[in-house]
Amino acid sequence: MSLFITFEGPDGSGKTTQIELLAERLRDQGHEVLITREPGGTFIGDQIRAVVHDVKNVEMTRETEFLLYSASRAQLVRQVIRPHLERGGTVLCDRFADSSMAYQGYGRELDLDMVRCITQFATGGLCPALTVYLDLPVEVGLQRKESAHAAQAGEWNRLDQQTLDFHQRVRQGYLRMAEADTDRWLAVDAAQSIPDTQAAIRARLERLLSERAK
Repeated sequence: MSLFITFEGPDGSGKTTQIELLAERLRDQGHEVLITREPGGTFIGDQIRAVVHDVKNVEMTRETEFLLYSASRAQLVRQVIRPHLERGGTVLCDRFADSSMAYQGYGRELDLDMVRCITQFATGGLCPALTVYLDLPVEVGLQRKESAHAAQAGEWNRLDQQTLDFHQRVRQGYLRMAEADTDRWLAVDAAQSIPDTQAAIRARLERLLSERAK
């Protein structure tokens, strides 16, 4: 049984840790799990990631930014995600199309219908069975990201250095999407402990798997 799960939220919310813990659980249950990320996940996508995240690219327009993310996404879907799903595997992806709705749609204030249309083309209509949103107050997420960067444990990219208002719009965009589609989204308070966050994710996953088994 193929399964596509995505993780959204600000850098610093613990996506990597939660993905790894969930992957361990799923593998114990016999799932063939593939972990990937956006932007990137392919040789071409990683090159796009380097360009779109480079802090020196201050002249990049919001339209260029969105199209670069979409190009990386199109490559990842066709080269990595769909082939694994078609083999009956499970894919856990660190960010997916909802990131563009949050960051370029709500954050950059691009036309939402246009973002949806181009995203539909880029993904070929692929939609996750479950999207986990790890929610954090904006200031907390940025502080965690800055601390990790200072400790050389993570990158500091173009989007990290945007205004606080930008990041507030992104968070509100995520919350609106999660509220509008509770069948697909699970919003989790990422300020709680790692075990408690993982427990909430696993509980929702078990419900999803039970529903699919009927």
